[in-house]
Amino acid sequence: MNYTLEVIAFNIQSVLLAGEAGAHRIELCDNPFDGGTTPGYGMIKTAREKTSLQLFPIIRPRGGDFLYSREEFEIMKRDISLCRELGCDGVVIGLLTPDGSVDKERTARLVELAYPLGVTFHRAFDRVQHPMEALEDVIACGCERILTSGLKPTAVEGEEMIAELVARSAGRIEIMPGSGVRADNIGALAKQTNASAFHSSARINIESAMLYTNESMHESLDTVLLNIEEVKKMVQVLEELGDG
Repeated sequence: MNYTLEVIAFNIQSVLLAGEAGAHRIELCDNPFDGGTTPGYGMIKTAREKTSLQLFPIIRPRGGDFLYSREEFEIMKRDISLCRELGCDGVVIGLLTPDGSVDKERTARLVELAYPLGVTFHRAFDRVQHPMEALEDVIACGCERILTSGLKPTAVEGEEMIAELVARSAGRIEIMPGSGVRADNIGALAKQTNASAFHSSARINIESAMLYTNESMHESLDTVLLNIEEVKKMVQVLEELGDG
């Protein structure tokens, strides 16, 4: 089996590190402390110029829930058009209705707008009320992949649900475990879920290089960065599994 590792990049340094580490795809995001929001034009354009890896910017206009206003939906449509124009390989979306169902109408419209780009339905999926019904809805909308932790905080905790989603999908859509995926558990997750693609933030905090800081501000100036050694280890584990 061929395995795929997708990593999150919250800055251009992490985009470059993903390539060095051997990752296969990048989910490009801004605002790590909001769980990831849409990166700006300059970030997307520069990332596209600097990497040959598959590039999937997240299309999420704000943090919080996944119930979007008319104006926010217009922003999402414009950001998807921009990603298509800039030569991205795909986008990452997730839209729900108030009752915890997939917003089928809007999701399908965004998938159509994104074409020929691929579309991942992100961990908004982990907030749905009926996961098997949601699985069918996402498939019907034309998404190629679902990022999920099995409706639990981490993929390890949700591995039984992930395995069921993989089985139910029957190859119609890719189920990609994410959240808490690291080198020390990715092998077991692969065996226990039968998933072939995995998602990891693999992030570490880097202290500011500023020589002077105003301590009275009481603010952290740390930067979130991709942990290149952790990514290399995950890639190695997946390669060994594939060879085996």
